[in-house]
Order: sequence, then C-alpha cells, then structure tokens
Amino acid sequence: MASLARFLPFLAWFPRDPATIKADLVAGMTVALVLIPQSMAYAQLAGMPPYYGLYAAFLPVMVAALWGSSAQLGTGPVAVVSLLTAATLAPFAATGSPQFIALAILLALMVGALQLVLGLLRLGVVVSFLSHPVIVGFTNAAAIIIGLSQVSKLFGVPMGRSESFIVDILGVLGLLGETHLPTLAMGIAAIAIMGGLRKHAPKLPGILIAVVVTTVASWATGFERKGTAAVDAIQNPDVRALAQDFGRTEARIEDLAARIADESTKLKARQKAGREGQQIATLHYEIELLRLELKDAQAENRTRARDLRKFFFERVESEGSARARLYLAGNVPQGERSDGRIWRIKRIAGGEAQLIGGGEVVGAIPPGLPSVKMPAVSLDAIGSLLSAALVITLVGFMEAISIAKALAAKTKQRIDPNQELIGQGLANLVGSVTQSFPVSGSFSRSAVNFNAGARTGLSSVVTGLAVMLVLLFLTPLLYHLPQAVLAAIIIMAVIGLVNVKAIRHAWAASRHDGVAAIVTFIATLAFAPHLDNGILVGAGLAIVLYLYRTMRPRVAILGRHPDGTLRDIKVFPDLPRSEQIVALRFDGRLYFANVPYFEDAVLEAVAANPKAKHLLVVADGINELDASGEEVIHHLVQRLRDNGVTVMFSGLKKQVRDVMHATGLEQAIGTENIFPAEDAALEAIASTVGREVVEPLLNPAVAVSRW
Repeated sequence: MASLARFLPFLAWFPRDPATIKADLVAGMTVALVLIPQSMAYAQLAGMPPYYGLYAAFLPVMVAALWGSSAQLGTGPVAVVSLLTAATLAPFAATGSPQFIALAILLALMVGALQLVLGLLRLGVVVSFLSHPVIVGFTNAAAIIIGLSQVSKLFGVPMGRSESFIVDILGVLGLLGETHLPTLAMGIAAIAIMGGLRKHAPKLPGILIAVVVTTVASWATGFERKGTAAVDAIQNPDVRALAQDFGRTEARIEDLAARIADESTKLKARQKAGREGQQIATLHYEIELLRLELKDAQAENRTRARDLRKFFFERVESEGSARARLYLAGNVPQGERSDGRIWRIKRIAGGEAQLIGGGEVVGAIPPGLPSVKMPAVSLDAIGSLLSAALVITLVGFMEAISIAKALAAKTKQRIDPNQELIGQGLANLVGSVTQSFPVSGSFSRSAVNFNAGARTGLSSVVTGLAVMLVLLFLTPLLYHLPQAVLAAIIIMAVIGLVNVKAIRHAWAASRHDGVAAIVTFIATLAFAPHLDNGILVGAGLAIVLYLYRTMRPRVAILGRHPDGTLRDIKVFPDLPRSEQIVALRFDGRLYFANVPYFEDAVLEAVAANPKAKHLLVVADGINELDASGEEVIHHLVQRLRDNGVTVMFSGLKKQVRDVMHATGLEQAIGTENIFPAEDAALEAIASTVGREVVEPLLNPAVAVSRW
C-alpha cells in the first residue's frame, strides 16, 4: 500500500470518518459557488469564451487534488496565468477565435508536460530561479494590468489589442465619453454587492449573489441587444471599404486554413506510403508558403478589427423590403430617424455585420460536458509558444506551491513540491484534452476551501462534480449574465494582489532585491501585453545582481576587539594591530567569478603593510572552493612566500579542506600553516617570532594550544 500510495497519493485520504467526509462535502460545495462564476470571468480574461472557464474548472480541479500533496489547494483558472495566456496568444490569433482557442488548449498541454517532467525528475527546486522579489514585482504589475484590462468591459466600450498595452488603455480612456450606462450600472452594482458582503457578511457567497442578482436584472430589463446589417448598408464609404476588406480577408483565411488541412492530409498519406522524398519536400514547401500567407492575412485582419471597434453607429430602419442602413453616430441625415440605440460591429461573416446595441452577456453555453480530444499539435506553434509556456509553468507553480505552503503552515501538513508539480502537470494535461486553458492554484479559492473546513482533497473532487452538474443541467441560466459582472469579479479578485508593502519590504531587506522587484514591475508594465518578457527581464536581473554580490563579497582586515573577538578595523578603526601580521577574513565562497577580487584584496592588504611577514586568512566564511579558487590560492601562496610572507589559514570547512587535499594545495600551503581557529594560528606565530610582535592580536582571555 505504501508503494501504491506513491503513485496514487489520494489513497491516503481513506478511510475517513463521517465527520471528515461531511466537512469536505460542505467545503467542496462552498468553493464551487465561488469557482463557477469566477472561472467564467478568468476565461474571459484569458481571451476565451466564458464557458471554457467551466471546462477548466471541471476535471483539472479534481486531478490536481487527486495527485497533488496539499489537502486544501484549490486548482483551476487563476488571474495571472489567464492574463499570461491571453498575452501570449494575442500576437498569433484573434481573441476568442477558433485558432486562439486551439492555441490556448495546446499551451495547456505544453505547460502540463513541462510541469510533469519537472516533477518526475524531482526538479521542484527549479522554481527558485524566480526569486521572491521578482514575483512580487511581477504580481503587482500583472494585477494592475489585469484590472485595467477590464475597464473597457466595465464601461461598455471596445478595447483594441496592439503591441502596447499602454496605448490600448489610452484608447479606452478616449472612448469613455461613449460609456454604455446600463453596462456601467451592472458592473458597479456587482462591485457594490461583492464589496458590501465581503465587509459586512463575509460568510455569504458574495460573488454568487452578485451573479444571481445581475443576471436576473439583465433578463428582466432586456439588457442584451443584438442585430445584423449588411456590410453594404454602412453609409460611410471609408468604413464600408474597411469592413468589406475585413470580410474578404476572413473568407481568405478560412480558405487558406482549409487548403493547409488538405495539403497536410496529402503529406501524411504520402509519408505513410513511403513516396519519393521530392514529392514530400514539395508539399512541405507549399504548406509553409500557405502558413506564411495565413499568418499575414490574420495579422491584417487583427489590425482591421481594432480599427472597426473604434466606430459607433446609428441604425435607420428602411421601409419596405430594403435593409436597415448604418450611419456613424451623430451623422444621421436630417429627416431620418434612428432606432435610438448606439451599435457596434462585433464581427463580420458572409457579407453581414453582427451588431451589439446593448450590454454584452455571456450568451449561449453549449450544454453538456467538454469533448475529449487531443489538441492540434504543430511544431511551429510549439516553437513559438515554448518560452511563454516555460514562464507560465514557473509562475503557475510558484503561485500554487506558495499557497500550499502557506496553508500547510496552519495545518502542520507536509508539502512535497515535486508531487505538487506532478499534480499540477497532470491537471493541465487532462485539461488540454478536455478543452481547458492553463490552470494553477488559486489563493482566494484555497482560502475559502480552508476556512470552510476542508480536510482532504476530496473537497476539490466535490467541487469538480458540482461544476459537472452545472455543465449538464444549468448552463441556460447563465445566458443573461452580463460580461461587465465578470469584469467586476476579476477587478475585485486582483485588488488584493496589489501589494506595495511587499516591494518596500524587499527594498528594506536588500537594495539589490528592491531593485529587482522595481525593475520587474516597470518592465512588466512596459512590455505588456508580452508579460513573459517582463518576468524574464526581472529573473535575469536578479541572477546578475546575485552574481555581482558574490563577485565582491566582504573582505575585512581584522584587529582584536576588547571582547576578545577579531573585528573589522573599518568598523572599529581604533582596534590594535600588528605591523608584522595581517589578519584577513573573506566572507563568501571562493569561485571563478570572485577569485580576481580575492587576489586583489590579499595583495592590497600585504602592500599596505610592507613589514608584514605573516598573512592569516580567517576562512570561516569560505563555504566553497572551485578549481579557479584553488589555482589562485596556489599562486598567491608561492608568490608571497617568494617575497618573504607566509600565508596561513584558519577555520577551513571540511568541503574546502577536502578540495585542498585532493588538489595538493594543502601540501603547497603546508599543513603546519593550517589551523582550526584564528587564536591557534596567532599563538603559533607568537611562538615563532615572539609574543611582543603578535601581542596586539592575541586573545589574553584564551589559552590556546597549537593544533
């Protein structure tokens, strides 16, 4: 059973008494009430249709609990990972498009595979490459970006997607005069309900109550308005031409995708039949040309879509059989009467524009469970997404393991980072074959799970089963849920992620850590929507600053303090010293990056004391010695010996002494010049040159015999 439990850790949940099972049932249902609306909000943040959030909240939640090591960690869609997903995929496909969805599912497969491999290889320590200050800086910037990205949905205005998030936000601010007031009212009402209940009745499911109230209000007031109009009905010739170009390019994109699929089928058939290499090479070449053409066409239409979203229209109904006409808002000719609504183009297909004239809602959710199928795998797509997948792997796992450890500190439970990696990896892998985007551990839902009394991962299994029931029977009830309410849920969730105190704390602890946090924060904002660049800059800077610190460790010239210890004369300049002895302490490992600094420090100390005949290196702070360090010490010992200076060492640690012994450095120094402590070394020098010479450095309170 012990061996089986290593592969099936959930066996440790059983047997359980009825009280524990009841507690997990209650906790699981409580988390489900939060997860269902929140998962839809995070799907929207990830650029996916909202119902994909329910797919991500189904099997991944259960699998992560079954194979993870934390009893209370709640896995599923989370804000930061969802934002990273959207930012990663935006350059490759239009948000919410079939291509975008396929790439998001492929990204979940890649993240899951990376996490699983790291877990199986026991490489949970790799998360250490993202230091805490870097995560703090990134999380603060990401929270601000997440919050600002929802402003357009809260005010009911369009938001473009470009290579600069700041430019996109400025565009939204310029459209605030076109705010759709019912949408804003829905968003503010949701925020007020969630904020009020969080403050005055924290035990009530504020998110669920806000969703129910606003959904009922949306249904009762006819919040959603949809319409259609022929592209030719757009009266402004420039806008009409733009819409026509968009429609033609969309048709070309569909045609190119079909041709690529057809050519790929031919290629596979010929490869299977073992046809000539020339034919296969020709097909490869043709497919690559088609993919390049498709990529250019998609890029063109992303630009056109951004431009079309900027236009607002008024619709004038025509008499008889003629179709309605669309005028730019404020440009309806005299004598014509619009329907009194402001319309926007949502999408164009088949020569017809789909219009939005009210608030946006979740809309129809396909009933039933997600289909089970392997995501479309493309080597080109994998190559393009690999760096982002690695960032999401590390950030997602960092978030999950930090939450798990925080809860374990309260429950006294042992957390295995490698097992948690396996659980998160399997969750994403299973999610990828059930139409999920990348998931991770959620702080808010894990806290709800813990506070609701969860004792084992069974609570997460209950949560997943509750989501399954919603998918099977309750999806029609979510049709009228306003998109603005999902935006409000996200904004309320990420407010707690903004933590300026954490950056100040990092600065107080270490200026280098503070710089890493601040630079990561600024870089993440500047590079948005390419958030992976921001965190890579921060991680790279943190490593560089660490190397810089280790390249110049503290070197202290020592004198005897009245308390009997040897202290740094820079801190205590009045300490007595000996002209014939230099005592030097090196506080750091001695390796290739700092050996030049060590060599310079030793030579400067000797040069500053020309009468010195002995150099004592107090080596208590040297934890490591590599080949470069050994070589430099060897040359220094010989060089100083040739100049009449004897080099001695005290307090060498075993791992350093072992290197010296293995390389012959111990012989070069002389075992008679190596001592267990500095007092023993000084007593040995005194016995050779006389106590009066060494007297200023000797410890009168300790009688030390030479080792």
